[in-house]
Amino acid sequence: MTIAHRKMDTWGSRFGFIMAAVGSSVGLGNFWRFPFTAGENGGGAFIIIYLVCVLLFGLPILMAEYALGRKSGRSAIDGVEYLARKDGRSSAWVIVGWVGSLAAFGILSFYMVISAWILDFIPQALTGSFAGFTAEQSSENFGATLSDKTSLVFWLALFIGVNTFILARGVKGGIERAATLLMPIFFLLLIGLVIFALRNGDAEKTAAFLLAPDFSKVTFETYLAAIGQAFFSIGVGSCLMITYGAYIARETNIPVSSAIVAGADTMVALIAGFAIFPIVFAFGLDPAGGAGLFFVSLPIAFGQMPAIAGASFFILALFAALTSSISLMEVGVSWLEDRGKLGRTRAAMLVGLTLFACGIAYIFNGALIDIMDFITGQLMLPLGGILVAVFSAWILGRETLRSEFENPRMMALWRFACRYVVPPAVTFILVFGALQTAQGNGWITLPEFMHDLLPPPA
Repeated sequence: MTIAHRKMDTWGSRFGFIMAAVGSSVGLGNFWRFPFTAGENGGGAFIIIYLVCVLLFGLPILMAEYALGRKSGRSAIDGVEYLARKDGRSSAWVIVGWVGSLAAFGILSFYMVISAWILDFIPQALTGSFAGFTAEQSSENFGATLSDKTSLVFWLALFIGVNTFILARGVKGGIERAATLLMPIFFLLLIGLVIFALRNGDAEKTAAFLLAPDFSKVTFETYLAAIGQAFFSIGVGSCLMITYGAYIARETNIPVSSAIVAGADTMVALIAGFAIFPIVFAFGLDPAGGAGLFFVSLPIAFGQMPAIAGASFFILALFAALTSSISLMEVGVSWLEDRGKLGRTRAAMLVGLTLFACGIAYIFNGALIDIMDFITGQLMLPLGGILVAVFSAWILGRETLRSEFENPRMMALWRFACRYVVPPAVTFILVFGALQTAQGNGWITLPEFMHDLLPPPA
């Protein structure tokens, strides 16, 4: 099999790369997934575990993915295979790229549909449709939104079309230009929404909920959810950072850039909590309301506020969704472009059409979203992270990635984490967390001796 040539395109500036990288991390994982995951897992206790997961697991894997991408200069799948062959290792290690790429596609397949929901809610918010909503009316409204298949197909096509257009314009003219425009607006909207929420909501209860840990609700499922959330939010384990790494200029410091991206993503996730939960508590909503918190509970509160409040929130979520979906979609576009038979425009169109077909399936069978969210977020992303860590620190020789780390001590610390911390810890949590989830859902019955080790989920 012929492996594609090194990519010639690079980010136009360090600022452009940081904006694109932060945009790829900051997405619905921060707004749609993080609030209800924290709410369902004990608030502050979950956040502490989440921060530890970001530091011990997310950051080392992020550095590894950037290093693998820049060293190979190719798409994730071809890049992993190229480095394996170059180092005299089996080309079967291409499985690292395939697992991550399939995870990226799986996430994107339902991510696009949730983005279509958001697009549908923006005009509802702007026109004051939420005014006077009761809990029952809000639930009925969300049900009506999901039942209007024609509108959702239209919004899905529009969202995928925008992604396709941006990606077809390339790295500098498309991805980087969109990120440098969208991300500053995003941060201004976020700050404005937080100020509004703190002034009009219950800041005291929010601080107690997010900052006071309740470890009585912590189980193995909590750790699995925290790792899945960290990987989902930062974007590691899905090979999108290997893909973006292929465009990083030689003078960019990978450890520093990784810390900025991981730090910015974590801060946005925490700040998003202060944009959402003050409103949740002020109106007596359930912080553990699951995905319904976003589309059922919050509209009740927005219905008692100026229309611009709800509209700003969903526009903010749309910006976050767009910058992340672009990066996830680039994983497939980059690989197809490397095949040599398709130009970037045709590759973007092919990926877009495939996603559109998958999205229609989700629109007509919404239960598939929960299934795919669990498979990708809590199984495939942690597995992808383990494979990246093992491949970069155990399979490749020490000298292979040395040029990607300016500081020898930093490389030694990174290598130690990817060898002795990430694989055993994430594997342990992945296996036992998955077992507890399966036990809690009644999918399996565990032997008696495991009941003390794996108590029923809280």
